[in-house]
Amino acid sequence: MDAVNVVAVVGGCAPERRRYARRLALADGRMLVAATTLTLTPDPAEMAATLSRRAEPASGAVVEFTADIDATALIGALTHPESGIRLTGLVCVVDATHLLDDLNRTDHIRTRSPRAVSDLTAIALLTAMQLEYASSIVLVNWAALETPRLSLTMALISHLSPRARLRLHREGIEVLEDQATYSSAQERPGWIGILNSDFAPHMTDRRVSALRYEHVRPLHPARLAALLDRIERGEFGLVIRSAGFCRLATRPQATVRWEHVGRTISLFPLEEDGRIDDGGELLAIGQELAIIGVDLRLAALRAAFDDAALSDGELAAGPRLWSTFPDPFPAWRSVPDHSD
Repeated sequence: MDAVNVVAVVGGCAPERRRYARRLALADGRMLVAATTLTLTPDPAEMAATLSRRAEPASGAVVEFTADIDATALIGALTHPESGIRLTGLVCVVDATHLLDDLNRTDHIRTRSPRAVSDLTAIALLTAMQLEYASSIVLVNWAALETPRLSLTMALISHLSPRARLRLHREGIEVLEDQATYSSAQERPGWIGILNSDFAPHMTDRRVSALRYEHVRPLHPARLAALLDRIERGEFGLVIRSAGFCRLATRPQATVRWEHVGRTISLFPLEEDGRIDDGGELLAIGQELAIIGVDLRLAALRAAFDDAALSDGELAAGPRLWSTFPDPFPAWRSVPDHSD
């Protein structure tokens, strides 16, 4: 039996997202699964997969998701090898007039996906991930921006999602001209490209820049917390997105996943033994971070991170001293065991 091709439509602005999904389904003759159909289910991505299988393989389906969808959960559910469906596009509809505000939100939402790391997820992080994993990004209400602001917005989107096709939305029939290849493992986000030395955003602006930061020494948690306060105050420019891996001196047994968007950050262990989830090699002892932002003072930011790492004397003293350092970060809950 042929697999059903599915295009997912995401985005924080419900009216524009809904309108785009309906027009796309009509233009391509696809079955439409509206976001309202998924609002009451505990796992919207799995429900979307189930409903999409009802579409005719020759036409396929368009699935509209609400703003709280985790893009990685969406991709995982719609790319399962035995699901009978194939994700061929993830379209993110973005309102140009308040993208920066959306990326600086501080509120959280209760996560509905059972595969989520945390019960609560920052809405800003969900917004960033929907951009990062998109195959196409449609910018709406862009005509309201002056040219410099539009240039900055488009360059920022291109840095966050360098592999996406960015389009300025104009009235008319929407037809997808190309298809993406999605699998459960994706390397679309800009931060992954930065860490992999494979980062080439299509659009640039002199105010938008990116930094790859590496350091072999663990971070002093109290000095890191103070640095994060300085970053939030805008001392080094506007840090929009940073992600990667680090080590805290007070928790040296764990490789820490660093997830930061705007004014929200989460640090959580990949696994208690410090190994990446796929059983790969032990990660480096220090930091490997990708940072994207506006008007960044790159040299000052790099120096500030250096100062947050252990000094010569602290490093030589070893874990016994490290365990006495003040650690203002929340305790981690137990890491789930996925061995079964």
